[in-house]
Amino acid sequence: MQMTIGKLATAGGVGVETVRYYQRRGLMGTPARSGGVGWGGGIRRYGADDLRRLRFIRAAQTAGFTLDEISELLSLDQSDDRARVRTLARQRIAALDAKIAQMTQTRAALARLADQCAASEAGPCPIITAFEP
Repeated sequence: MQMTIGKLATAGGVGVETVRYYQRRGLMGTPARSGGVGWGGGIRRYGADDLRRLRFIRAAQTAGFTLDEISELLSLDQSDDRARVRTLARQRIAALDAKIAQMTQTRAALARLADQCAASEAGPCPIITAFEP
């Protein structure tokens, strides 16, 4: 399977500039241009491995990993250092747990404000006043 950067980007669910950004960050390789003569001749062709890597990057981002962490995960795949991979995963889980706790508190506070707002039609809305500086 050979594809242009545009087709790779589409198959990976990103834009072409995102692929180029990942290349600049060293997360993805940049294949040589095929044949062609003159300035910029030829087209870069991407394969199934490039698509797998792109999809891995996107999935890891969805899980909350930063691009630096994803770079480390990719390098760890080559070294087979499962202990470090587990450490990174556990750190990500801890960060997600903290965010969930924060969001749960925020949700509870907003629910209380909504209840206060519904309790009376008089005076300023508690929701609006809670967000005023």
